[in-house]
Amino acid sequence: MTQRERKQSVAEEKSVLVKVILPETIVGDDPFDELAGLATTAGTDVVGKMTQRRDKPETATYLGSGKVEELKLCAEASEANVIIFDNELSPAQTRNLEQGTGLKVIDRTELILDIFATHAQTYESRLAVELAQLQYALPRLKRMWSHLDRIKMGVGMRGPGEKQLEVDRRLVEKRIRDLKDDLAKVQGRREREVASRRNVMTISIVGYTNAGKSTLMNYLTEAQVLAEDKLFATLDTRTRRWQLPHWGPVLLSDTVGFIRNLPHRLIASFKATLEEARQADLLLHVADASNADVVNQISAVYEVLEEIGIEEKDALLVLNKIDAVTDQHTLEVLLQRYPDALLVSAKTGEGREKFALAVSDALSRSFRDVDVETGIDNGRLMAYLASHGEVVSKTYSETRMRIHCRLPAHFLGRIDDPDTVIRDHVPTETTAEDQDPIEEVA
Repeated sequence: MTQRERKQSVAEEKSVLVKVILPETIVGDDPFDELAGLATTAGTDVVGKMTQRRDKPETATYLGSGKVEELKLCAEASEANVIIFDNELSPAQTRNLEQGTGLKVIDRTELILDIFATHAQTYESRLAVELAQLQYALPRLKRMWSHLDRIKMGVGMRGPGEKQLEVDRRLVEKRIRDLKDDLAKVQGRREREVASRRNVMTISIVGYTNAGKSTLMNYLTEAQVLAEDKLFATLDTRTRRWQLPHWGPVLLSDTVGFIRNLPHRLIASFKATLEEARQADLLLHVADASNADVVNQISAVYEVLEEIGIEEKDALLVLNKIDAVTDQHTLEVLLQRYPDALLVSAKTGEGREKFALAVSDALSRSFRDVDVETGIDNGRLMAYLASHGEVVSKTYSETRMRIHCRLPAHFLGRIDDPDTVIRDHVPTETTAEDQDPIEEVA
């Protein structure tokens, strides 16, 4: 199947949505709200829905056998072309369901991958999506890769009696290795690119898909990045300069949206794209306050942050779209649960001043108020401190000078002059006995 065919694999088709509700399944007011949004984003016309509650999935078909027959009749009556499950199916379950219904069956993971394939624009995101698709497809070659039988192998490339499926599998495995190598190179470049920005404070916007992250970035920076009322409208990280009030210029990055049960292979594939969030000085966790399932969406984002190893990073929870909240009691309940959250509307600008002050205060938490003592002729260090922080005062003796300054802690770690000592600043009214000992900088 070509990339164009993959991008159109469910577009302009009629779909029936299926959700098996297990004891651990999180269900909101509308169990199909998110899946319907995904299906619509992928371009399908939803013509039917079906749920079943089970203690555990049926091994062969995930649904019970009676429900499979009911599903077939529902799909025929609605003239559906595809059946979409809000569960992750095994290759065998998918095959059995297709045989039982006579229609194409895809699960939540394949639907998300289909959307990602449509929205990927840059070389980096296209590599990541293709890798995730191939890793998903590898155990499903019998069903999904019959087109490869058109590929002719050269002399010496195909052993006697080898089945076409084995050839296909070998081709896919080689392509996966090549993609991983290419992504490793992209990852290295992205790490160097992000590291080169360490002279400026960096902020990364994260959050559930369609929470308004791109709209917030556009409002703050006039970046004019794509902002649509669709799931996964943004797959590529974009970084813009933001003139933060009461602070100065910072770099603000928009990232791919998260979703509940985001496929693990997709998180791994987008590791390079998420590097901005990993290296940021501060995270802005944007959530849609108008969504009835916002609490579960916030929890899902925290789970993804934990999975990529940045759950301990300093973050501000931003409850966006407050202009769309019709019941004030909803905001009161959210603030009781998240008392430090910031209420904003990226669409109207409501809450912007308080938001900017909170971001400035959060960035200040990473600063240290220190006295730097060095030789009087160390002009290079004076320039370094002035460019990366705020020089409050300077005092001199015959051969030494003491500079009282405020700057991010990670910049202090780069001072490797053996003739320089650093200590936390102590106000003049504090006695010498109360002062912290001088810390030598190696």
